[in-house]
Amino acid sequence: VKLASEIRTVLITKLNKTGGHLAPNLGMVEATIALHYVFDCPKDKIVFDVGHQSYVYKILTGRKDKFDTLRKHKGLSGFPKRSESKYDFFETGHSSTSISAAIGMARARDLKGENHKVIALIGDGALTGGMVYEALNDIGDKKSNMIIILNDNEMSISSNVGGLSNHLNNIRFSTSYNKLKEKVHLKLDRRKHLVNNIHKLKNRIKSLFINSSFFEDLGIRYIGPIDGHNIKELDRVFKKVKDLNGPIVIHTITKKGQGYLPAMENPDKFHGIGPFDIKTGNTKPATTESYSSAFGKAMEHITEKDNTVVAITAAMASGTGLKNYREKYKNNFFDVGIAEEHATTLAAGMATSGLKPVFVVYSTFLQRAFDQIIHDVCMPNLNVTFALDRAGLVGADGQTHQGVFDLSYLSMIPNMTIAVPKSTEEVEPLLEYAVNANKPVAIRYPRGGDITKLKPLKKIKEGKWEVISKGEKTAVIATGKMVSYAFLAKEKCKTNPIIINATFVKPLDYKLLNKLKKENYNIITLEDNNIIGGFGNQVLLYLNKIGYNKNIRILGYEDKFIEQGSVEELLEEENLSIEDIVKVIDKM
Repeated sequence: VKLASEIRTVLITKLNKTGGHLAPNLGMVEATIALHYVFDCPKDKIVFDVGHQSYVYKILTGRKDKFDTLRKHKGLSGFPKRSESKYDFFETGHSSTSISAAIGMARARDLKGENHKVIALIGDGALTGGMVYEALNDIGDKKSNMIIILNDNEMSISSNVGGLSNHLNNIRFSTSYNKLKEKVHLKLDRRKHLVNNIHKLKNRIKSLFINSSFFEDLGIRYIGPIDGHNIKELDRVFKKVKDLNGPIVIHTITKKGQGYLPAMENPDKFHGIGPFDIKTGNTKPATTESYSSAFGKAMEHITEKDNTVVAITAAMASGTGLKNYREKYKNNFFDVGIAEEHATTLAAGMATSGLKPVFVVYSTFLQRAFDQIIHDVCMPNLNVTFALDRAGLVGADGQTHQGVFDLSYLSMIPNMTIAVPKSTEEVEPLLEYAVNANKPVAIRYPRGGDITKLKPLKKIKEGKWEVISKGEKTAVIATGKMVSYAFLAKEKCKTNPIIINATFVKPLDYKLLNKLKKENYNIITLEDNNIIGGFGNQVLLYLNKIGYNKNIRILGYEDKFIEQGSVEELLEEENLSIEDIVKVIDKM
């Protein structure tokens, strides 16, 4: 108990300065302590799902003294990372992967004749992801020897099941019971009908008292629910299951934000939070409107005029600016849980029936629905809008969350149109264009707000770019937030480049590119995306097609995964700071 209190103090006093996933980790303190008391890491392997709840684990595995660097440039990652510690066994950041990875580790262990435990730790939210059920189906069939800890921080322990649940678990924990069970199965192996009837009777009785039949029907032993904040109970259960064979689910009940009142009262706010005041739990108010907020307001205004517009989110209503929309337009709002593939095909189904669905999702999470985008949306050319929040660099969440691939993986898909606002004021007109385009459209926008104030477009015309500032000899064609960087760079240049806002990444403004070729402009492209397959590559392909023979330079991110840090630190590291852009312009 004393250790748990000390860990909570470390979490609160460190994260109030660095920000991070506070509420999930406060809820996992006792369970993580108990895991380390019973299991022998790094011999035994603990696999986290998402990794939001891995901070306590980091503290207990020798990284407490580095917590001041959490989520900072060159510091500790906010997620498990194999290159960071021998105690981290699998990179995470996206949801619903832990059971699949743990099964793989367990089967590798068995094939190699090794002797250690594999534990997958998964939250109830991650159970909304379809990959979990593929894994459970597999493990129930093959009976791999591993433990799944289900951290349930939404349900409470019901009094009418607690006593019987403990009684059933005590019986099932006993060595004599498990040996007897195995002997009975062997004796009755040839009497399948009798065995099946016994199973059916047992499950019917249990289903009256305890919600375990789902796992049991898949062939996975179920233990719980147990109090996830009772270290003695956790210790007792973990010790009992440690030597049992086959797949086992331990269902723990925890409270998100446990031990810190502001986080307990506002678990959504403290799920992932920036620096905050410990006494009040308050964060610094934003100085400018965010793109997420602008998008949420735009959805409200457009739905008010057109009731066929609907919003779909994958468990990210607050993060994507749809919290007010959810309350105001309940019938038009659909949260499908952490299920991006389902969300995409759901949107396709809606579109075939006359609705105008908008799937609002972080750029990095839409990657999970790549096949559905191609097969279910773009191939039939359906009226689905993808609103990609957190596109480009996101900063402190690191390589798993940097949205630097969407221009590449969306540009290659036939029938897809890609539009990018240069300012928050352009979000609404672009969204209105998209929902009425009668085809697939992706709108991508960054985390945070405007870098500088640029006059918004009054009219959206597909495939039409905008000349922001006239110039000579060199044209800088930028898209999205990088238009502001190009504009600010020009103010420091010795030369006088023309600055162009590429509102559309697909289709390109072929007419303007033809004009730049004809007038012998050198060209620089600037994007918040990987260079390979990105905006600059599309421009280069077209210029090559029309016989362009002047100089071209593509500015974007190189072929690598980008670590955590502030956006400005990362831009400087990637040679994309304003000063770097100035050097490229003047040199050209």
